[in-house]
Amino acid sequence: MATRRLGKYEIIERLGRGGMAEVYRAYHIQLDRYVAIKLLHSFLADDPEFKNRFEKEARNIARLKHANIVQVYDFDSDPETESYYMVMELVEGPTLKEQLFRLSEVGQLMSLGEALRIVREASGALAYAHSQNMIHRDVKPANLMLDRDNRVVLTDFGIAKIVTGNQFTASGGMVGTPAYMAPEQGLGEPGDERSDLYSMGVILYQLTTGELPYEAETPLAVILKHLNDPIPSARQHNPNLPDSMEHIITRLMAKDADERYQTANQLIGDLERIEQGMSIQSLIAASPLNRAAELEESDTLHLPPTVNSSGGIEAAKRDGNRRTAEIAAAAPPRRRLPLWLWLLFSIVIGGAIYGLVLDDLNLQNIGGVVFAATDTPTATATATPTATLTLT
Repeated sequence: MATRRLGKYEIIERLGRGGMAEVYRAYHIQLDRYVAIKLLHSFLADDPEFKNRFEKEARNIARLKHANIVQVYDFDSDPETESYYMVMELVEGPTLKEQLFRLSEVGQLMSLGEALRIVREASGALAYAHSQNMIHRDVKPANLMLDRDNRVVLTDFGIAKIVTGNQFTASGGMVGTPAYMAPEQGLGEPGDERSDLYSMGVILYQLTTGELPYEAETPLAVILKHLNDPIPSARQHNPNLPDSMEHIITRLMAKDADERYQTANQLIGDLERIEQGMSIQSLIAASPLNRAAELEESDTLHLPPTVNSSGGIEAAKRDGNRRTAEIAAAAPPRRRLPLWLWLLFSIVIGGAIYGLVLDDLNLQNIGGVVFAATDTPTATATATPTATLTLT
């Protein structure tokens, strides 16, 4: 049987298939290096602007050099199939989605320290990418991998934009995964850095509770929950979760992007304070907008002394809860979209979602380097695929 080649690369095996691409394990003979190749489906090239968009975005992705972002080595097209492909580092390890599935099978939650580390490292990847004007738009556990050294690796940067280009705004299309999609993305807006941070909030919620904040029978119903339902309390699922973590999750998942963390570095700062055992009760008591105004006057976040005694902790919790309730009572009611708009929204996109999701649920939802499942956590695929929604 003849060995299949793709440019300079010898194809070894197919590792996964998804709605946008197939992923292969391959070997570069001259460099003696194993790589992962993401081969985008040939039908994508039917878009007359696809070639230029692919080359431009692939160059941008290849320029991203960060320890927590999968490295892109090369990109080209296959003349036989007229498909475009990207060559990436081969990450040996499971996805975060697989890790969560394994914990769920044995009825365990991830430790708070591990959850903080994973979100902090992933946020570091986002902070760097955002500084390079790159937005991910589909941050989710299936696109986060853990290598043999437990390093967090974010995959699939730029794929959403390569596939859709400017159709985000031209046709009100949506790209993302409903379970992790920011409200503005659910309305067909392109989103920005804060949309990625919303997705990180959903991931942090899932890591610390073992549950998704919003679940429903259809993808459309999930999107509507992200748009309109209050943020469910993470502590209802995990009473041992510190108030400070509840606050961070709530702020990340604010419906209004202006009320979220505005940068990934802001989030990292608070995560590091919690990891160091510092008290951030002042953050729990203050609204996001008030805190932003305070930080404009001083770049230093003033933290109260860490509470050590159990009595002091309970007192701090009572005080924090009281002040939070006062702020909530004083806040204006959240603006909700009218019912007629929801009905129109449902009619326009409901049928498209139904057809696309049914087709995609039978496919592996692959990230930049997501691999076929094995008993040993080497290079593996997601245990149960999550539909990625692409509407144009």
